[in-house]
Amino acid sequence: MIHYTLKCERDHEFDAWFASSAAYDRAAKAGGNVCPVCGSPKVDKALMAPAVSGTKKAETVNLAAVDPRRVALREAMREFRKKVTEGAENVGDRFAEEARKIHYQETEPRGIYGEATLEEARKLAEDEIEFLPLPSLPEERN
Repeated sequence: MIHYTLKCERDHEFDAWFASSAAYDRAAKAGGNVCPVCGSPKVDKALMAPAVSGTKKAETVNLAAVDPRRVALREAMREFRKKVTEGAENVGDRFAEEARKIHYQETEPRGIYGEATLEEARKLAEDEIEFLPLPSLPEERN
């Protein structure tokens, strides 16, 4: 396998893997290399630094540039979650139980959030009790 950094006519750079340099050439000739950002078929190899091995092994870190659209989506999810939880009660793992009580008017209606098992969520949906899953945020998994 060979790795190339490719660049389209609009300067979008992206990585691609090919079985060989000949496989890249065949794909390029057939118009098979297409920019994933804008769809342009005018794609060429970008300038890449060669991998040179030396006598000393340097410590490396794998990095990737963050797509600004991904940052915006994460911020929108964070804002949505804030609006839902603001002024609502966190009932923890009693979510299904409390949602039922509210639905069947056994307790005062109020905004709640918490956790439920997949089975509890299925039963709520079967009983037509309305709820929405809250998006999980990256910082919650650390």
